[in-house]
Amino acid sequence: MTDPLHIAGRTFHSRLMLGTGKYRTPEEMNAALAASGTEIVTVAIRRLPLDTPGEKTLLDYVDWSRYTILPNTAGCATPEEALRIARLARALGLPDWIKLEVIPDAKYLLPDPIGTLEAARLLIEEGFAVLPYINDDPVLARRLEEIGCATVMPLASPIGSGQGMVNFEQIKIIIEQATVPVVVDAGLGAPSDAALAMEIGASAVLVNTAIAQAANPALMAEGFKRGVEAGRLAYRAGRIPKRPYATASSPLEGVVR
Repeated sequence: MTDPLHIAGRTFHSRLMLGTGKYRTPEEMNAALAASGTEIVTVAIRRLPLDTPGEKTLLDYVDWSRYTILPNTAGCATPEEALRIARLARALGLPDWIKLEVIPDAKYLLPDPIGTLEAARLLIEEGFAVLPYINDDPVLARRLEEIGCATVMPLASPIGSGQGMVNFEQIKIIIEQATVPVVVDAGLGAPSDAALAMEIGASAVLVNTAIAQAANPALMAEGFKRGVEAGRLAYRAGRIPKRPYATASSPLEGVVR
């Protein structure tokens, strides 16, 4: 592990996190998880059929010994709902960390910045490591970091849109200012989008719809794995600056005339 990812006191080798929603079958989900090389799998606790005893849930299909489960508060519109779902995840025996989503708008699915900040404070007070999903807002990212969040997770574009990286400059500022991992989350549509996020310095990416809804989820998951690895290598190597003019690849000195 020459380039590990550290989040909330945990160490990981893969910088690709996967969601578990929208897969057509549990078999397709598990094939994608395996092909991706991921170590972190996020599960929407509110969308589990916990009121039906004996019915299998996503948690029954994910290998807890192989993956670290990151519970999330998808479906919560208020800080109070998010806190309740986090407590439920804790009661289920899941780790004391939470991907925080506070989304009151059902049409555009954009996170509520005020509600997210308030919920993060409440969760941190109760001992959770908080990984908040946010807009590409550098000021909010800084505030969340200051109160003790383990990461910040700005969206690349709206959830499930597949638009890819449309917010480069704002996310660059978040990355520049952050002292915690920056995980680009939502809207990535193809491995090239993940590579771009990693090239500008993101610590990791989280992908769900682009893999789950692909014609071949396992193959797309492998593509995202390679995209993340390529982007991270490019970031560490240090790309050349963009120039408005051409520069000869061969030296001009000693040219035969």
